[in-house]
Amino acid sequence: MLELFSLRPETRYGCPTADQILINRFYVVGYSYYFRQAKWALEIVDPNKMDMDDVQRRNNFRSDFRIPRKFRADLSDYRGTGFDRGHLVASANLDDTEIQNSETFLLSNMSPQDSALNRRKWRALEGAVRELDAREEVLETYVITGPLFDFEEPIRMIGQSDDNGISIPVPSHFFKCVLTEEKSGSIKMWAFEMKNAPLNGKLKEYRVSTAHVERRAGLLLWDNLTGPEIEAEKNRVRKMW
Repeated sequence: MLELFSLRPETRYGCPTADQILINRFYVVGYSYYFRQAKWALEIVDPNKMDMDDVQRRNNFRSDFRIPRKFRADLSDYRGTGFDRGHLVASANLDDTEIQNSETFLLSNMSPQDSALNRRKWRALEGAVRELDAREEVLETYVITGPLFDFEEPIRMIGQSDDNGISIPVPSHFFKCVLTEEKSGSIKMWAFEMKNAPLNGKLKEYRVSTAHVERRAGLLLWDNLTGPEIEAEKNRVRKMW
């Protein structure tokens, strides 16, 4: 049986596994019932969807009712925790129309994120990816983003005091993996890992290999691409653009 998500343009180069695949209008989410948040969010960064003059940021955070109740995050789970509802697919990446921007505020697109990280270094990384996509030599930019958990350390939980029976583990780190299809026909990959805490380093200090993220996240990324050249690219830590 053909899976519908395999027909999405975002999944052209692969789609990692998840408990539930959520097909949105402009991005795809792989949701984890165990973590009560996305394992990953996959998008194509498209400058045609990023005109800041078109719509204002909606800020209409809300539950995603496609997810079974016992696995679904609610607004109350984040309230008073000190953590931001951190976007995986950035609001600024989808602001050409109201429905595009609104869809990024589903809680299935959120993870508990340190507020300083969310508003500074993570935001800077999101902007840098948009700059990469705007380069003349780039045809298309694919991005997969998600949380990471360090099980050798105590896992902090939020939402335990709410009456909905849901608690959400706080990620120790976040990853963002980027793939560009170049006009030359080549494929290039970058990957970043950031601790879920205030950070002061330069973006280049958080570069890792795609293979490193695969091992940390337990995911197979860009799995429709195979061969020794792809394996070499996955194990490479590229310079910033």
